[in-house]
Amino acid sequence: MLIEVVRTGGFAGIERRAEVDTSGRPDEDEWRALALLALRPEAHEDPGGRAASGVRDGFSYRITVDGRTVSCHDPHLSDAQRSLVSRVLKEGA
Repeated sequence: MLIEVVRTGGFAGIERRAEVDTSGRPDEDEWRALALLALRPEAHEDPGGRAASGVRDGFSYRITVDGRTVSCHDPHLSDAQRSLVSRVLKEGA
C-alpha cells in the first residue's frame, strides 16, 4: 500500500510532502487499518455532511492511499487522519 501525504498552508505556506510504502513492512496491517479509517467519508465532513473547511493559517492535507484521495483541513481532522498524517510525515521524510 502506498500512502502519500501533502501538507500545505500554515503561516508560511510551505508545502511538505512524504510517502510511505507499507508493502512488506512488519506493521503493514496496522498501517492499512489506519489508512482505511482516515479515508472514511465521515472522517472529513462536518456534522451536516459537508466537507469541513479550514481556518486561517491552518494546514490543509491531501491524503492519497493507493490512488484514492481525500482532503482535510485543520482543525477538522479525525483522530485517524491526524495519526496517519503524523506518521507519514515523520517516517516518509
